[in-house]
Amino acid sequence: MTDFAATKAMFHIPDGMIYLDGNSLGPLPKAAPARVAKAMTEEWGEMLITGWNKAGWMAKATEVGDRVAKLIGAEAGHVVMGDTLSIKVYQALASALELRPERRVILSDSGNFPSDLYMAEGLIKSLGQGHELRIVAPEEVEENITEDVAVTLITEVDYRTGRLHDMKALTAKAHSVGALTIWDLAHTAGATDVKLSECKADFAVGCTYKYLNGGPGAPAFIYVAPRHAEKVRPALSGWLGHEAPFAFDLSYRAGAGIERMRVGTPPILALASLEAALDAWETVDMRDLRTRSQELTHLFLEEVERRCPMLTLASPRDTAARGSQISFSFEHGYAAMQALIARGVIGDFRAPNVMRFGFTPLFIDKADVLRACDVIEEVMTGKLWDKPEYHARAAVT
Repeated sequence: MTDFAATKAMFHIPDGMIYLDGNSLGPLPKAAPARVAKAMTEEWGEMLITGWNKAGWMAKATEVGDRVAKLIGAEAGHVVMGDTLSIKVYQALASALELRPERRVILSDSGNFPSDLYMAEGLIKSLGQGHELRIVAPEEVEENITEDVAVTLITEVDYRTGRLHDMKALTAKAHSVGALTIWDLAHTAGATDVKLSECKADFAVGCTYKYLNGGPGAPAFIYVAPRHAEKVRPALSGWLGHEAPFAFDLSYRAGAGIERMRVGTPPILALASLEAALDAWETVDMRDLRTRSQELTHLFLEEVERRCPMLTLASPRDTAARGSQISFSFEHGYAAMQALIARGVIGDFRAPNVMRFGFTPLFIDKADVLRACDVIEEVMTGKLWDKPEYHARAAVT
């Protein structure tokens, strides 16, 4: 049984704050400053360029990738870190389309994070081969996986509502008609019990600054299933994805397996922070995590609905049908969220009217949930949100 009191003690949460925004940016692991300082002073400072060998910097992208693989149900040696999530979406999508050259449809849904769709649009324009980005409602994805679909590009958990797709069923449907799957795990890695290998996913991408707590700018990751690893051609043929980077050949030869999906220089300082964050996961059973997440979100939903009838549930009511977040819609959702933040309850807002709350069992417990509900009740029933300063939109909402 996972000791969540022990994991909570591993994070810095400012006094008086209830942090329900780990689905957007995770909090600081207490071990991260010392680990980053070590990388800066002992490694960069003292070793300088020799750190690539002496400190093992060159291998970090795959070493850390293997640690992330354990949390997403992936095979060892098939996850690599680096770059940004958008770049990894581009890589996965370009590779998948090349594996299905006779098909032209990319299927996604309106609950997908918009930047995934932007990357798909950009790739389609660059290819100039008549591909189509077909966007349907989340509940209509399965029926639209047809024989003209090359690849599905699906975010497993809807960033606004928390709606959870059935990865196993949708992957099986895609494979039954000869299509491939790409799963965006931005809101599931570290939040649910992901099983990429068991579900036979083809590709997956994700970020590490949300539930994995790697910090602002933490690197993304990409997964390629073993059956595709030696076949895929990396659309971004970066230096470190070359079979022999230091041979300095003038033509590209893809590296072995997942190594070919490396593009730029590993972000060593960011990876150091992520390594410290991943230490908190060493004793976590992902099944326990999912159970605790469902308990916390269920409690929150019940309490908020009982106390605040002016808020409308925007998430699935069934705990099995959502990730680790609860969203409510409210006409003045932005102002209400700013009022909550001013009182130490940190959630976030998603246009046009969604108040979003994330629940991370590693540092959120039942007492936190109940205290948050007290503040939400106070703000909503007293209309404390209706002040000019709360209505003024900041650059980041």
